[in-house]
Amino acid sequence: MATQDSGNNQVKRGLKTRHLSMIALGGSIGTGLFIASGSVIHQAGPGGALVAYAIMGMMVFFLMTSLGEMATYMPLTGSFAAYSTKFVDPALGFAMGWNYWFNWAITIAVEITTAGVVVNFWLPHVPSWIFSLITLVLIFAINALSVSTFGEAEYWMAIIKIVTVVIFLIVGLFIIVGILGGSKPVGFSNLTYKQAPFVGGLAPMLGVFLVAGFSFQGTELIGITAGESKDPQTSIPKAIKSTFWRILIFYILSIFVIACVLPYTSHNLLGSSEADIAMSPFTLVFKRAGLAAAASVMNAVILTAVVSSANSGLYASARMLYSLSLEGYAPKIFKITNIRGIPMYSVLGTTIIGALTFLTGIFGPRVYEFLIAASGLTGFIAWLGIAISHLRFRRAFIAQGHSVSELKYHAAWFPLGPILALVLCVLVIVGQDLTAFAKLDWAKIGITYMSVPLFAVLYFYYKIRHKTHVIPLKEVDLTPKTKSESFEE
Repeated sequence: MATQDSGNNQVKRGLKTRHLSMIALGGSIGTGLFIASGSVIHQAGPGGALVAYAIMGMMVFFLMTSLGEMATYMPLTGSFAAYSTKFVDPALGFAMGWNYWFNWAITIAVEITTAGVVVNFWLPHVPSWIFSLITLVLIFAINALSVSTFGEAEYWMAIIKIVTVVIFLIVGLFIIVGILGGSKPVGFSNLTYKQAPFVGGLAPMLGVFLVAGFSFQGTELIGITAGESKDPQTSIPKAIKSTFWRILIFYILSIFVIACVLPYTSHNLLGSSEADIAMSPFTLVFKRAGLAAAASVMNAVILTAVVSSANSGLYASARMLYSLSLEGYAPKIFKITNIRGIPMYSVLGTTIIGALTFLTGIFGPRVYEFLIAASGLTGFIAWLGIAISHLRFRRAFIAQGHSVSELKYHAAWFPLGPILALVLCVLVIVGQDLTAFAKLDWAKIGITYMSVPLFAVLYFYYKIRHKTHVIPLKEVDLTPKTKSESFEE
């Protein structure tokens, strides 16, 4: 088991509590809420959308408390892959780490492509790849300067997103009670319009589970930042505790407002796509309130969300590559850090892969589509690994004679929380495209579930080559790292 070496392999604890709180708060607010929420309501109705997001939100809350307990006890960069190695099986840590790095390296390309499309809203005659390239250079510069620069950038971008949602909720409330948007209050009539609140029964709701799950991906970033937090025992629990409230306020209330103001039958909700900002349900609600500049304002907010996602993606994937190198799972060059504590080779290597993937989108669309499909379920696989690692961590902790009271932060509803999260993750992964299984459409099955066999190949490759096994509970290394051992202030 490699340790986080001294010398030139140290990251720095440059993330303050306010950085982590905003990263946690703004991490899951993006195009999933601003754009995809409209098609979700159209598909399952307001009731189906609310139930699906509530259940997925509960699952994410339990996952984050599981991650919070481990990260508070043992704050490591690239934490949940390292926890899989320490608490379960080195083969699982190897597969988890490379799986997660691959996911975010590909996502960088997706986000910078989207950024180009979004900027085309204002400058339609300029090639979008120019804006994509500018975005890539920008996020590289942010990540190359210092971890505190990254934290500060994410802090202000999160504030923009949060302020937008708060204003949206206030405007939506005014429309519902009749202060804005016409002479009559909208009220709650759209919640029971035609087949609402539930449309089409259970099947559409299951489909919405998948969309809701994707919307919440990125919340696990709080675990990646643990190793660079100035005071992880204080800042991580504080950030984790806000998870439940942000899910409740930002997702549940936003969907409630959209469902009240716009009937689920509105064809505008179907038009929600990253290339069609005018059909964002947020834009439609603001226009209903008489705000003429709604499309331009929401376009700016969505651009902020996309840049934030790309920025976080580069940070997460670079730190995961750094962690893999520390564990001996990646070339040694990737664990070298500069004087500012930045693993520059990891940042540069990940940026190059993101840029090459972006180029395949221009010159080889089929390759690009293949890569996107291959990364499709990797976020859920990462969540599955968090739940398994936490169950093993707590069992090993007790087996070695420790008491739960020794832990600075306790995960909610253990063991029910991680077990429920594990079951829901499996259901979401298996249920990704049941229609393809019913029709035995092997081509579609292969594309949809591609990330599962890729993960299995990584796992069994390492397991067979290195003859690893599940670590006995009493042999699990529970020695927490200290600041002096692993990090610089």
